[in-house]
Amino acid sequence: MTERRNNQRSTTFQGRAHEAEALTHHVIASRRRGNLINIIMKLKKPSTLKRLESSQRGIGLVELIIAIAITGIIGAAATMALHQVLTVPTISNNQNTAINQVRNAVHWISRDVQMAQSVNATGSLDPFLILGWTDWEGHVHEATYMLEDVSKELRRNYDGAQMLIAQYIDTDKSNCQWDGKVLTVTITATVGGKTETRTFKVKPRPD
Repeated sequence: MTERRNNQRSTTFQGRAHEAEALTHHVIASRRRGNLINIIMKLKKPSTLKRLESSQRGIGLVELIIAIAITGIIGAAATMALHQVLTVPTISNNQNTAINQVRNAVHWISRDVQMAQSVNATGSLDPFLILGWTDWEGHVHEATYMLEDVSKELRRNYDGAQMLIAQYIDTDKSNCQWDGKVLTVTITATVGGKTETRTFKVKPRPD
């Protein structure tokens, strides 16, 4: 008898629990439907639609401005890179050419002065410098350097044989001075606006 009553109570309790659960789901579903209806009603309002449309238009304009700015930055960077690619090699070549011309002049003048027993720094362009010496076998030699103002060339005449030593020489900025013991020479070469100048001192061999 007692067991039957307990079963009846358990069944009643379970039934009420199912009813409460069903009621809870119903309430939640009703609220969701109500929220959805409210959202739909708000969206149907003209003011809400206008705000959405204006917001979308604003985002599109901002994106367009950003895209234009990025494109401009990339274009400027590409232009600068192209300019460097086209101009830097030319500048480097001109500078290297000027340096090589000065090096050639320094090499030949220094070589002859170290052999020379007589030095004549004329102070003019042609001849620019006259060097003379007698070798160990008694042969007399003469090396004459000439600067040509028109062609901007430095030439060397050694015992009647002439050769080109350097080009692009700036005759207004090139000179030599002899103080009786040391020869001071300044050679300047200019190529495409790039200038290289070198001043050096050389002592002739002792008698």
